[in-house]
Amino acid sequence: MTRSEQPSRWFRVQPIGYVRRPDAPEPDPEAFYDPRVETGLEILPRWEDALAGIEEYSHIFVIFWLDRARRARKPRKHVPEGRAGLPEVGLFATRTPRRPNPLGVSAPRLLRREGRTLWVSGIDAWPGTPILDIKGYAPRDDLRQDATVPDWLERLWLAHDAERG
Repeated sequence: MTRSEQPSRWFRVQPIGYVRRPDAPEPDPEAFYDPRVETGLEILPRWEDALAGIEEYSHIFVIFWLDRARRARKPRKHVPEGRAGLPEVGLFATRTPRRPNPLGVSAPRLLRREGRTLWVSGIDAWPGTPILDIKGYAPRDDLRQDATVPDWLERLWLAHDAERG
């Protein structure tokens, strides 16, 4: 039996910390959380020593569990954000939180470290969102100069920029 033919397996994950948003003390899964707002990533005490040296990075990758998002149970096509003029695409072509495994990923700017709290800008996670992992962003390995995105995503970004000022 090949790996792709194996029956589904479950994996256990554990949080290493939680998102803190001073602009929104109460989580609201329907709210838009401005990624530009300074956000705290509070790391659990047992993982504080693992932060050694992270403050030397300008950006980090944050992998988090979208714990309040409804899971996608079957593949469907949809229009991103329900916006007219955009094509129907599958969820893997989008950043929708409704996924088979509700993982979020972001590469925010690391502003500073205060003990076991990392202050960042550029993450749109809800307050209280469990953080699963953090990795330093390394342009040599992570930056892809030849990366492209679909035209509809460029149009969506322009709409976002206009709406958010």
